[in-house]
Amino acid sequence: MARGAKGRRLPSPAQGDLCRVPRYLGLMSEERIVFFDGVCGLCNRFVDRLLRIDGGRRLLFAPLQGSTARARLPTGLADAMESVVYLRDGIVLQRSDAALRILMDLGGWRKVHGALFIVPRFIRDAAYDWVARNRYKWFGKHAACRMPSAAERERFLP
Repeated sequence: MARGAKGRRLPSPAQGDLCRVPRYLGLMSEERIVFFDGVCGLCNRFVDRLLRIDGGRRLLFAPLQGSTARARLPTGLADAMESVVYLRDGIVLQRSDAALRILMDLGGWRKVHGALFIVPRFIRDAAYDWVARNRYKWFGKHAACRMPSAAERERFLP
C-alpha cells in the first residue's frame, strides 16, 4: 500500500479507484508498461515469461526502483514494492487487476484469464497479497535489479 510523505494512505486502483496518468508526464496512450520489483525472484520470472510469450512486442518493462517509475507513476506508487503495476492506455492497474490484464492483453488463449474477473477483487487481491508477502522467502531476492540481455534491452526502460 502506498503512503504519502506523512504516512497517509494514498488512493490506489486496488481500493476501487482508477488512477489516470496526466498527459504532461509524457506517456503515449498506446504504451503498455509493466513495472515490477527488480530484485524479486518471482517478479523476474514473470517478466521472463512475458518476454517469451509477447510475440507482438506489445509490452515494455521498467523496475519500480527506476527513474521511469518515478516519472510516470502517480506520487508514492513507485515506492509500493509489493505489487506489479501496469500502465495501460493512461490507466494504472495494480495487484490482481494488473496481472490479469497483462495476460489478457497478450491475446490468444490467455484471454481466458479474464474469467477470473468474476471473482471479487477483495478475494483476488487477498490471494495476491499472500503471495506478495511470501515471494522473497519462496523465490528469493536478488542483490540488484535485473539486467536485460542485449536482445531485450529495447523493451526495458530505466
